[in-house]
Amino acid sequence: MAPTTGETTITTTRGIEVVVRQWTPADPTAAEGDILWFHSMAGLAHTEDVLDTLGGQFRVHAPLWPGYSDLENEGAVEDMLDFALLGWDIADTLGLDHPHLVGHSMGAMVAAEMACLARRDLSRLVLVAPYGLWLDDHPIPDIFAVLPFELAELLLADPANAAKLLTPGQDMGTDEGLAQFMVQNARRLGTAGKVLFPIPNRRLSKRLYRLSAPTRVILGGADALITAPYGDAWQAAVAQAELVTIPGAGHLANLDQPAALAEAVAEFLAG
Repeated sequence: MAPTTGETTITTTRGIEVVVRQWTPADPTAAEGDILWFHSMAGLAHTEDVLDTLGGQFRVHAPLWPGYSDLENEGAVEDMLDFALLGWDIADTLGLDHPHLVGHSMGAMVAAEMACLARRDLSRLVLVAPYGLWLDDHPIPDIFAVLPFELAELLLADPANAAKLLTPGQDMGTDEGLAQFMVQNARRLGTAGKVLFPIPNRRLSKRLYRLSAPTRVILGGADALITAPYGDAWQAAVAQAELVTIPGAGHLANLDQPAALAEAVAEFLAG
């Protein structure tokens, strides 16, 4: 049966308003725990297939980072510590006890930071195409230096999904639709830039020794940003980390291979 879906706006103890989208199994008593899902730099759009699947098994809570909703809350976060503390404040406000943390891309970077800061407060950790490490021999392409129409080549394995990425529910054929997209994109990149610009390295590697939760790292086999050497680097830095690669998936595996991504996450969390 399809999960129950909903959306709520919460206010953290710091006074930050956050929109949270939620999925709950049709039989709430059958839920196998809580997932706190932190979206990628591309936002939560087009992740619904993955979260619908997970929501049939878990209670899923997916907050929208400042700048990614209609709320004017971009000033609430300035650096990585702000993001990590906001993540735990969201968990506290929702009343979550030892949730699973699942982060994608930029969200994975934050989830890993959260797991280092409060390593006894989560159950399991899943990092999908995680930013956070930097290898001089394998520099990550700068997403802020490319034009919008070039993003698809960096983020997707299947070019057919490019239209979904560049037109998130808007009519790009009108001046109003194009203007709306440009404003939203600027707000999102403004938030993402606080942890990803000029390079996505906030010295997380110095704190990974504290990460003790069971961890799975999921990479797309065709990811042009977080390439295979980064999977090896995560395993080297986090002794208990498992590495799973999804063939035919780029950085946004939620678009390229949503069923495989959902399966890789659920299998690990249910274990």
